Amino acid sequence: MFIVRWILGRIILILNFIFTPKKRKRPQDEQLKIDAETKLLALYEYKACPFCVKVRRAMRRQGLNIETLDAKQDDHKAKLVSQGGHAKVPCLRIEENGETRWMYESSDIISYLDKRFA
Repeated sequence: MFIVRWILGRIILILNFIFTPKKRKRPQDEQLKIDAETKLLALYEYKACPFCVKVRRAMRRQGLNIETLDAKQDDHKAKLVSQGGHAKVPCLRIEENGETRWMYESSDIISYLDKRFA
């Protein structure tokens, strides 16, 4: 099963590379404002996870520079489990008004990004 997942993961990454969406162009001052807002966001992910790829593609289409963290690394995984509650990806960590929220579903994450930055 590991081999099948590995092969499918590589196919997903290759197709994502070939069909990468175009990055949204904004005026520089507007992009700087959005970059400042995205400093408070982080996406916990696995590189070859199809749902993580879906979220990364949405981030690229919107021109968002959100930090991505590999949830397979022990320190990131430990933080995801201890603070977020689940070892599940994709997960968007949102820091607003001194509080931290954890959002887990790819469609919810994309909807949130669309509403906040579109």
